[in-house]
Amino acid sequence: MREYEAVVIGGGAAGLSAATVLARARRRVLVVDAGEPRNAPADHLHGFLSRDAMDPAALLAAGRVELNSYGGEIHTARASSIDRHDDGFRVSCDDGSEFDTRAVLVATGLRDELPPVPGLREQWGEGVLHCPYCHGYEVRDTAVGVLGGDNRPFTLHQATLIRQWSADVIFFPNRIELSGEERDRIVARGTRIADGEVTRLVVDDGRVRGLELGGGEIVARTTIFVGPRFIPRDDLLTALGCRTGDNGWVAVDAAGRTSVDGVWAAGNVADSPAQVIGAAAAGSRAAIDVNHYLLERDVRRAVSTNLPGAAR
Repeated sequence: MREYEAVVIGGGAAGLSAATVLARARRRVLVVDAGEPRNAPADHLHGFLSRDAMDPAALLAAGRVELNSYGGEIHTARASSIDRHDDGFRVSCDDGSEFDTRAVLVATGLRDELPPVPGLREQWGEGVLHCPYCHGYEVRDTAVGVLGGDNRPFTLHQATLIRQWSADVIFFPNRIELSGEERDRIVARGTRIADGEVTRLVVDDGRVRGLELGGGEIVARTTIFVGPRFIPRDDLLTALGCRTGDNGWVAVDAAGRTSVDGVWAAGNVADSPAQVIGAAAAGSRAAIDVNHYLLERDVRRAVSTNLPGAAR
């Protein structure tokens, strides 16, 4: 049984950032990572200072090298449970390994549930996107479509937002019933509306060519933005009893602390809009709080051990 001062679950930007801060603070830290980053389908990342257009896989590889250089460890497996154990926690993995730790930071991210339109998933991260701040500049001034989905508020926001990157934007409400006010807001921005149910994404030679409507009409587009439903990968946290907010997501404070003492959450598992740079920052912020948490317990232990007669 290996024992650590902190175990970080999830090896994306948030998890690696957190683990590196803790390793540099000379804490014994382990990252448990299943190797399934959310942005794996994307070829490039943007909005990360000094790393613009970098391959997301290359960023994580560099992060792992940095973590290892400070003595941090990485275990490739899927964490299956977190249980209270003695004065801390036991993290169990699907490969049978177990690790005891004084603190846990969960950075398992989220998954994107796309509208049920044939062809979308196959183009996800290529011709089908969701974040204009990540990829809008790269498709500027092209024929862009915004496809309605189950995430209504996010999709309607996109219908007006995407207009900043292109003058040629068409909104496909799909199964969304627009109110008069909503329709006015979209049209006022210069975005056109193509009513009717969308039956499939049209792809030719591996590239998006448009969207097909129920009547068979194909509306030419070269890029499609969608509003996925964001599903947090928070099973480990909820099983541990972490409180959720009114939005159904695990509640955390500004430093990522959950309602369970000794447990933190950082990145997309607790913050759906967090981009890579924001997730990395959240991981760093949470790690500092983890270290302060451990420090306080170190001090109490030292006082109890070395100054048994000290006032309490």
